[in-house]
Amino acid sequence: MMEQPHSCCKGAEVLLNLQPTSSVSIQYHPFFGPHDDLVLLELDEKLLSDVLYQRVTLRGQPDEDAVLCTQSKTYSVKFVGTSNSVFLIPPADCSTSHESGGENYKQQVATASVIKVAPGNMELVEVAPRLDKLKSILSENLYSSDEASMAMGDLYKWGDLINKVQASDDELKAGLQALSAVEIDGYWRIVDEKYMDVILRMLLHNSVLNDWLLDSLVEDKVVSVLESDGFPRKLVYHCLNVYGSRVEEEAMGGGVWRLDARRVCVHFARGVLREGKRKMESFMEEWLRMIPEEMQPSFDMLEGEVLTEKLGVETWVRALSVSSLPTTPAERFSILFKERAKWEWKDLEPYIRDLNVPGLSSEALLLKYTRRSQPSIDVEPVFSAK
Repeated sequence: MMEQPHSCCKGAEVLLNLQPTSSVSIQYHPFFGPHDDLVLLELDEKLLSDVLYQRVTLRGQPDEDAVLCTQSKTYSVKFVGTSNSVFLIPPADCSTSHESGGENYKQQVATASVIKVAPGNMELVEVAPRLDKLKSILSENLYSSDEASMAMGDLYKWGDLINKVQASDDELKAGLQALSAVEIDGYWRIVDEKYMDVILRMLLHNSVLNDWLLDSLVEDKVVSVLESDGFPRKLVYHCLNVYGSRVEEEAMGGGVWRLDARRVCVHFARGVLREGKRKMESFMEEWLRMIPEEMQPSFDMLEGEVLTEKLGVETWVRALSVSSLPTTPAERFSILFKERAKWEWKDLEPYIRDLNVPGLSSEALLLKYTRRSQPSIDVEPVFSAK
């Protein structure tokens, strides 16, 4: 039962060594109240050390539900009510327990002061990082060949991004890489695709003039030549990163790079389709003309980048890049079913492969957001909106 406040009592220490069959008296703490600044947080044991050693952060704007981030993961924070009374008992203010006095001098009555009755606790559930906002804010001010664009619109440093985007540091870095963003003068930017096209074309042009092999580009030579053509050193390195990968480090610095055939081919396919859909023959003719001779293009390279459709006897090609779609499943499926009412699995799979929902497999996502139909076992299944 609840007793009136006593001038000397023990706090949480009373409960630490309490035996299973024992009991303890409780009373109201002098400062008993709602204490909205005190909340219980239920933690998985694997998160305990991160919280105790302050390796977590709460992220979100005033109009957003807060998330808790570790170095590598993001968790939603939700309140879960309880029907049981949960007492919060602070450490004791004094070290002696209440003595009954008189004949029962040796009997000690340990009491604990309750400062708050908690109606529930906060629960953490791992969620996918909310990276759509990252793409949105960086796309507002693309970096172009016009240097004056640097002064237009908002620019974001790393510290700005972690305050605005609800993602862990590792997830945010991965998101920046997926967007092919680059840090320029301390600010993270997405380079305008048309400017990237100019740099890539100049690199390929110089590879012909200077007999460079596209699978063994010497970094120092490439950077030196493109810098002399007027391109910023930072952007030349960025071009190599976006369309290739370093395959060898040189002892004196620099390295050797190999252009990635798929990335280069996808880039030029996007350029061909930028103005709208094309007949397959027309698209293939122009696309193949743009590809360097050293590379062997295949239409399969464009999986998740283009859609084909039959109109009469003609096959048409149009752009639909998975990188342009939202990362949240509900929005992703909504857009996909606006593009097509029905999807075969071979066409749908490239557009949902990258969806990241902790605890949900691709099969679970299909069950949740699509209706599967298969008239016979010999026919490929077709997916439509639920």
